[in-house]
Amino acid sequence: MNTRKLILLLSLCVISVASAQKYVGGDISLLPEYINANAKYYNYQGQSVSSPLQLFHDEGLNAMRVRLFVNPSDYTGSDKDPNACQDLDYVKSLGKQIKDAGFDLILDFHYSDTWADPAKQWTPAAWVSLTDEQLYDKIYEYTKDALTQMCDAGATPDFIQPGNEISYGMLWGAYNASASSLKKCYVNSSANWERFTTLLENAIKACREVCPEAKVILHTERVQQTNVLSNFYTKMKNANIDYDIIGLSYYPAWHGNLATLESALNAMTTAFPDKDIMIVETGYSYAWAIPGTSFDYSSVYPYTDAGQNNYTVDLISLLNKYDNVKGLFWWWMEYNAYGTSLSGWYNAPLFDSRTGRATAALSSLKTFKESSSIENITTDRVENADDVWYTLSGQRIKRPTEHGIYIHNGKKVAM
Repeated sequence: MNTRKLILLLSLCVISVASAQKYVGGDISLLPEYINANAKYYNYQGQSVSSPLQLFHDEGLNAMRVRLFVNPSDYTGSDKDPNACQDLDYVKSLGKQIKDAGFDLILDFHYSDTWADPAKQWTPAAWVSLTDEQLYDKIYEYTKDALTQMCDAGATPDFIQPGNEISYGMLWGAYNASASSLKKCYVNSSANWERFTTLLENAIKACREVCPEAKVILHTERVQQTNVLSNFYTKMKNANIDYDIIGLSYYPAWHGNLATLESALNAMTTAFPDKDIMIVETGYSYAWAIPGTSFDYSSVYPYTDAGQNNYTVDLISLLNKYDNVKGLFWWWMEYNAYGTSLSGWYNAPLFDSRTGRATAALSSLKTFKESSSIENITTDRVENADDVWYTLSGQRIKRPTEHGIYIHNGKKVAM
């Protein structure tokens, strides 16, 4: 084998091994609540399972996500939700269980006492009186302390989200802050973008110091507005924000059909070819529409076990077309009120609360990890390297005709 052929093959092998690892699982932030309430969990075949974590492992999942609120007991808003209960002690305990069970862990900082999303990013009550300059210090100190405690507890995160669905910034002010106050925080001006990116810089600085091997995810959810999505990550690039992964939420109930997600993935892959992508939240109902549904997809995917599974299969088929999509996480997949007095508004978990049985989609999730292997690459006629292209997963192809990242002459090339 000549030197040129050897270098090409080695470079392909290194890139393929690095890119082959994919993560699939779910956000299981309320699992301890269901366990404590004696929820009865069964596999799809109806057999009782003593440990949902073991079931997830048996189903081929390899990573779990947990949210973290600052002081959820401090929140007094009219929308106070008992499901937003994950303080640091709670998350350290659950995080250790997840790590001990052999899963990788995503830690999702909400930087709020309650749900943080594009419509509300309320500053924790204990931080409300702080100036912007003091908030810059506080977010660094809080993040560093939380991560240090997680590591000391045996719950070191492998991925960290500094903020949850932060399409329009974070730490806006007190609950129901006035419009004039929000104008100083909502990312609708250059000054507000500078404030926001400074907050991120300080949070990420703590992440890098305490968990240098963890990957940082910036999480947004404007998949139906690719202009907003592209603008956000362009702002991050221009501000030199140090992150690794574009994290997206995608729910058909609010975002639209799979073609909407495909457009967003194409836009992100083309504009930011150096970044991996993860779907850090998704879900689809197995029965009944999710409250607040604005897009009815039930003509394609009925609200049934089979409909939910078909959605999952088609979603994975789409995601597996992209070598840079490395993660898929189902939100609140552990919700199961069977055998308990618990209730909830979400109708799209991976357990049927009428029976406690896992839905078919739980078993389908693992197919996201399946990809082609570098072993199938041949080195015949490598001397004609100008005609040789490979996907990041090692599949030899003709000159690409679709957008994506490819290997050509031993280098990554964006098409």
